Amino acid sequence: MMSVEKTLDSNNITRINDNDRQFVFIGTAHVSPKSAEEVKRILEEERPDSVCIELDSERYQAMTEKKSWSNTDFIKVIKEGKAGFMFVNILLSNYQQKLAKQFNIQSGQEMLQGIQSAHEIGAEIILADRNIQITFNRIWRGCSFWEKCKLVSSIIVSFFDHDAITEEELEELKSEDMLNAALSDLSDNFAGVKTYLVDERDIYLCEKIKNAPGKKIIAILGAAHIPGIVKNWNINHDISVLEKTPSKGKMGKIIGWTLPVFLIGLVILTFSFNVGSGLAQARNWLILTMAGAGIGTIISLAHPLTILTSIVMAPISALSPVLATGWFAGLMEAHIRKPKVTDFERLSNDLSNVKGLWKNKITRILLVVILANLGCAIGNIIGSINAVSIFLNTIFA
Repeated sequence: MMSVEKTLDSNNITRINDNDRQFVFIGTAHVSPKSAEEVKRILEEERPDSVCIELDSERYQAMTEKKSWSNTDFIKVIKEGKAGFMFVNILLSNYQQKLAKQFNIQSGQEMLQGIQSAHEIGAEIILADRNIQITFNRIWRGCSFWEKCKLVSSIIVSFFDHDAITEEELEELKSEDMLNAALSDLSDNFAGVKTYLVDERDIYLCEKIKNAPGKKIIAILGAAHIPGIVKNWNINHDISVLEKTPSKGKMGKIIGWTLPVFLIGLVILTFSFNVGSGLAQARNWLILTMAGAGIGTIISLAHPLTILTSIVMAPISALSPVLATGWFAGLMEAHIRKPKVTDFERLSNDLSNVKGLWKNKITRILLVVILANLGCAIGNIIGSINAVSIFLNTIFA
């Protein structure tokens, strides 16, 4: 058993002495100017061998290479079905940037300061966090349907929330008591989210920090993670399990193939009783499915050719569990209205209001994908219900 001693130097600094190694955790608020100042001061005083940063390689690159956004391959994003993930990531980043703008600082400034100070003192930089896409995928696959609805609703509400907070309130977020209370509330309302967003990452960060090289290690972390890291310190975890994206459940695959087969079988059966009723089923389903996809892309203010693409592809996609209308619509929109470097540079400004979602080509392409899929799904559901209704009327007429 490792000998661990925890001492609190302040509300934000935690020290652990593990045999002959010393670990210093700096608890930060990711948009606090005081956090950045504290990081700089402590690294210069402590001069550690390693500095662990709460970033993965993708976020590190995005933060340190400002032009990396302009190299985003939207075709690849859409084909791999990551449009929704990218859209949510942009909204979450925008919320953090709004706070940073309020205090006239750079979002993630304490992480950038940690990277800069580590270079200056010759410390090794350890990217200690799990890949953000794996985290999002595990959240989405692990949450119940209602938790997904609540999560999406919360993200949307945060986009419309323009209430300012004081710097004192921001600093209070670093209080361990408040954080524990906040996590308790999160656990009650979003149990699945907390498991994958907080608990698993506490374990992942803990193992990465424990295995960092050197006698003295400093970790720069969101303060919410420190209690969980301390709790897991004496436990050895296999983090390779946490790096895997859960596969889709068999039930989902079965339903994905069963529903189209059921619909086709229902129409064929109706034809055997009444040809006119069968034709009505097929016609209504086609109209509703195509109209749903078309309306979705119209709402996203897509190019006319994109709207036409979504309408044409909707019936094919609706009957295939491996294709999506939004893929085809998004690819067409990205081809016709390819984002420019200026769209990436204006992203934060454009998202200062709702209209910016449609104004910026980046978010508009993502809206095309999401709304085309949503519209097609709604049309398919209504059309399928109509087909069942016609069948029952035909049988019992």
